[in-house]
Amino acid sequence: MINKILFFCVINVSMWIPLAAVADVDFDIRGLDLALEANVKVYLNSIPEHERWLNFHFQSRVTEKVSEALQALGYYEPIIMFMIKDRTSKTDATVVLDINAGDPILIGDVDVELIGEASADPVFTKLLETAPKEGDVLNQGQYGALKSSITSLAIRRGYFAAKYTLARLEVAPGLRKAYIRLHFNSGVRYHFGEVIYNNSQINDLRLDSLLTFQEGDPYSINKLGMFNQDLSNTGWFSSVLVEAGIDDMHDNHVPISVSLSPAPRNLLETGLGYSRDIGTRVKIGWAKPWINNLGHSFNTELYISKPKQTIESTYKIPLENVQLEYYQVQLGFKKFDNKDKSSRELTTSVSRHWKYNTGWQHSVYIRWLYSAYTKANALHISNLMLPGINFSRVRSLGGAMPSWGDKQSITFEVANSLWGTHIKFYRVIGQTAWIRSKNDNSRRIARLNVGCVFTDKFNSVPPSLIFFVGGDNSIRGYNYESISPRDVYSNRVGGSYMATGTLEYQYRITGNWWAAMFIDAGDAWRDRNPSWKTSGGVGVRWESPIGPVRLDIAHGIENTMDTFKFYFSLGPEL
Repeated sequence: MINKILFFCVINVSMWIPLAAVADVDFDIRGLDLALEANVKVYLNSIPEHERWLNFHFQSRVTEKVSEALQALGYYEPIIMFMIKDRTSKTDATVVLDINAGDPILIGDVDVELIGEASADPVFTKLLETAPKEGDVLNQGQYGALKSSITSLAIRRGYFAAKYTLARLEVAPGLRKAYIRLHFNSGVRYHFGEVIYNNSQINDLRLDSLLTFQEGDPYSINKLGMFNQDLSNTGWFSSVLVEAGIDDMHDNHVPISVSLSPAPRNLLETGLGYSRDIGTRVKIGWAKPWINNLGHSFNTELYISKPKQTIESTYKIPLENVQLEYYQVQLGFKKFDNKDKSSRELTTSVSRHWKYNTGWQHSVYIRWLYSAYTKANALHISNLMLPGINFSRVRSLGGAMPSWGDKQSITFEVANSLWGTHIKFYRVIGQTAWIRSKNDNSRRIARLNVGCVFTDKFNSVPPSLIFFVGGDNSIRGYNYESISPRDVYSNRVGGSYMATGTLEYQYRITGNWWAAMFIDAGDAWRDRNPSWKTSGGVGVRWESPIGPVRLDIAHGIENTMDTFKFYFSLGPEL
C-alpha cells in the first residue's frame, strides 16, 4: 500500500502542537464522488472527540481512517492533502481534506466453490448470482456480505455441519487486482425430526394441524418461523417459542421443541367513547381464549349508551385446520330507544368460516332475528330467518396506529317465504377503509360504506335492517341516526339505500400527538334521489399503547339548527 500525503497550513504551523484540545473540529472533504465521500465521513466520525487535537497524532489518525475508508471501496493509493482553516479559537477549526482517490483495485478472479448437498440447492445458486464479478471495482463490504450470507443461508436451511475450507480476499495493490477465494463445504442437509410440545393445554393433534412441515421434510427456518407465528395467532398461548434441538440431532434429523405458556383463562377489554348527541358509551368485552383441549373459545361483548344497549356472545369451534376453518355460534340481544324509534331484538346465528393465505376470508351463515318495534306509533312483530354470506379482508402494517392498511367487507342476506319468512327481500352491505402514509409524519384515511335493501314490502322490514345515518362513525356533525327519510309526521322511517364516506388527513404535531381534519358526507334515502349531507371538522389523535384515542369537533354544513358536535372515542381505525 502506498499512501501519498501532502501537508499545507494556511496559518501558523504551531497549530499542530498539542497545546489544547479542540472540542469542535469539522471536516471539509473535497475531490471524491458521493459514495467515497460518504464512507470517509463515516470513518472520520468514529474518531472520539477527546482525540481531536490539532497535532501530528491527530493527523496520523485522520490519514489512517481515510485510507481505511477508501480501501474498503477498492482504492489503495490515495493522495491526501491537509489544510487548516477557520480557526476561531483553540477549540474551533475546520480540517480541509483534498483527496485524490487514485485508480481502483479491480477484481481479477472470483473463485467461489460449493461442496456438499448445497451445490444442488437452487436457493444457493440464486445467492451466488449476486456475487461480485470479474472486472468489478473491489468492495470489501460486498465480499464480507457474500461470505456471511452463505454461512447464514446454510444455517437457515439446515446445513448444520457446514464450514469454509478456504475464505480469503487477496489484494495486490501493485497489480491493482483483487482475488476472492471462497470454498464452502455444506455437508449434508438436515431434516425435520420429531415435534415435542411442552406445557400445552391443547390437544397435540390440534397443534399438529398448524404444522408448516412434516417429519422428514428438509429443514427450513422460514417454515419454523411460520409455525411459530401460526401458534401465536390462535390466541391460545401467552408465549410461544419454537426451537430446533441442535444439540440433540441424530441420523441427519433435528428434533423441534415447542415451549408454550397457556393464555389466561379470562381476558377483559374495555372501551370508552363520548359524543354530544348520545352521551357516554361504554364497551366491555369478556373473552375466554380457550375452554377445553380442543381449542374452543368464548367471547361476550356488552355495549351501553343512552339510546342503545346490546349484549352479544359467540362460541368458536375450530375444525381440523384450526387456523383456517371454524364454526361460530352467536346469540345476542339489542334494546334501542331514540325519540321516535324503539325496538327490542333477539338474534342467534350459526356460521361456517374459511380463511385463505391471501388474507381474504369468507363465511356462510343462517341467522334468526326476532324483532319487536314501533313504527308510526304502532307495535310490529317480525320473525325472520336470514341466510347470508360475507367476504372480508383486513391488512395493516405499523401496530395499533398503522402507517398502512385497508379493510374490505361485503355481506349478502336474503329473506324468502320458502323458509318461513313473512316477507321477501335482498340486503347488501359493503364497507371499505384505506390508510396510507406519505411519510412518518402524515397519514391519509378514506372510508366508504354503502347498503341497499330490495323489497316490495319495505314497511315490514325491521328498523335494524334498513338504514339511518349520522353521528360518530358515520357523518359527524349530525345527531345519531338523524339522517333518514321521514313520514308526514316527521318520524324517521329509514332508507332503502345508504352511502357514507370520509376523507381525513392527519399530521404529527409532536411525539405521539397528531392533528386531524376531515370531511364526511352521505345520505339514507328511499324513493327519491339522495340529498347529500356533508360535514367538516378537526380533531386530535393520541397514539396510545392500546390504540388511537380520538377527539373530534364537527359541524354539519347543511345542519343550520345545531351547534358543533364533540366526539371522543378509543379503538382501531380499521
